[in-house]
Amino acid sequence: HSAVDAVGRLRQDPIEGLRFRPVRPVPHEDGVVSEVARASWDEIDLPIEQVHITTTLPGRVRAWGLHQVSTDRLFVVRGLVSIVVYDGREESVTYGCANEFRVSERNPGLLVIPPNLYHGWKNIGTDEAFIVNMPSSQYDYDEPDALDLPYPSSDAEAIIPFRW
Repeated sequence: HSAVDAVGRLRQDPIEGLRFRPVRPVPHEDGVVSEVARASWDEIDLPIEQVHITTTLPGRVRAWGLHQVSTDRLFVVRGLVSIVVYDGREESVTYGCANEFRVSERNPGLLVIPPNLYHGWKNIGTDEAFIVNMPSSQYDYDEPDALDLPYPSSDAEAIIPFRW
């Protein structure tokens, strides 16, 4: 199922603090242009400290990750990806909720994931997927702000009820 309707509204209850901004690809005579981020957008309320790109091969899953301090801002540049966010924060009003976003270069959007939310994705397309991340803090090689919960694993299944 698609997480966003034709006018860009979520068709699921959004997790507290999670934000998704659909963007419109604009065709022109030489191709297509899509905005990735603008300082004027409400979703860009923290500085962009680093930009990196990661790729995922068809059928592969990159999950689950969680940051205790940093906010991730994900944008699928190429490919068809199912991005899932799970709220395991016991104090949250959306504790236990999962949101799924199916995004691609033809259905683009910026997904802003605040700290302490598990998130990951599966490449559900037929080509390698390219995902840009613009986190709110730089990666610290000595003390990474990254807690990984491998998928699939019994540890992940005990916490996160989502299966690709």
